[in-house]
Amino acid sequence: MEEKKFVQIGAGNIGRSFVGQLFASAGFDVVFIDVVPAVVNALNERGAYCVEIKDREPATMRVEGVRAVDGRDMEGAATELADARLCATAVGPGALRYIYPTIARALAMRVAAGEPPLDIIICENMRDASAAFRAGLGGLLPDDFPLDESVGLVETSIGKMVPIMSGADRARDPLLVFAEAYNTLICDARGFRNDIPDVAGLDPKQNMKAYVDRKLFIHNLGHALCAYLGHVYDPALRYTYETVEHEVLGPAVRAGMWESARALIRQYPEEFDEENQAEHVDDLLSRFANRALGDTLYRVGRDVRRKLSREDRVTGAIVCDLRNGVEPRLTSVCAAAGLRFRATDESGLMYPPDRQFASELWPQGIEVMVEDVCGLGYDEEVEKVAREWIREADAVLHETLLSASPEWEKVL
Repeated sequence: MEEKKFVQIGAGNIGRSFVGQLFASAGFDVVFIDVVPAVVNALNERGAYCVEIKDREPATMRVEGVRAVDGRDMEGAATELADARLCATAVGPGALRYIYPTIARALAMRVAAGEPPLDIIICENMRDASAAFRAGLGGLLPDDFPLDESVGLVETSIGKMVPIMSGADRARDPLLVFAEAYNTLICDARGFRNDIPDVAGLDPKQNMKAYVDRKLFIHNLGHALCAYLGHVYDPALRYTYETVEHEVLGPAVRAGMWESARALIRQYPEEFDEENQAEHVDDLLSRFANRALGDTLYRVGRDVRRKLSREDRVTGAIVCDLRNGVEPRLTSVCAAAGLRFRATDESGLMYPPDRQFASELWPQGIEVMVEDVCGLGYDEEVEKVAREWIREADAVLHETLLSASPEWEKVL
């Protein structure tokens, strides 16, 4: 096993601007696995790439000592994983099924060679990620394969913001990537099977579930509040900083984030209190207000059906609030506004799934929305209550939007 070899599966924005550069900066030889030929070829030709830090103090970071393997070459990719100390994934939850066979092949090779466990840092912003990986890998390996002894499944909370790059920026350089200065990777200390690597920026936590929920229900919810409230209030708004700085919307976004903050203090009192939650909310709002990042409401709000689903940032936060005795007033308004989100990209086009949502699902009415989109049924009392909160918020928002002079104080 090569102690200083790190394999990054997925050479996209998070893979290059965040995880890959953290381990490269710590002296690891970084091998990317990706399926985009232009990216793979450029990494191998240059052995380096640049990250442009879009922040109040802009900078350019050069990441060196990297190479790449085409992920479509399963044997070659598995061979890279077979002698690495650890790896990470950043491919998106929908693409995990395509990488499980390669990882399973690598695990089989490692066991046959008597290699120690492979630690996998899962950078996918999904709840219960380790369970998903265990099931995905287990289904591809023999029943008697020692999976738990062969792999460490390390969940993470990805807080780094990487904005959408324009077509012109992407055309300039297939390896160029933009990112904010924030560079902390919160991860599950209990997930590692080997010693936790000494990497600046790696922040292991004992109670990972608390930090996954904090990311989803404060950070991601904050983005949803910016996007959905901002777009419905004024469709001309484009950037997150415009929402945060707005005299009406800014306080509403903060108050909505605090609904979750209070709920999480009650749910995880050993981790969170008023002081550290206030620091977290203030830090996030400062980062959302970063004009240099140029983060758009389109980016942070698109994919409405997923972001309003039962376990995601808005509906999930409403349920979390209710279970912890917090009234989700603004979070419910966020859900109702999200159903009306029609933002477009730089070309004036809606995200295709959102366009389909608007034309096919939205006309079916609020009952279909709360059941089929938000995933709220009638079996649990908390879900019944959550349905009522969203229904009421939808009715108030509908009435407000029909008014010639919208009385936003009734909504926000």
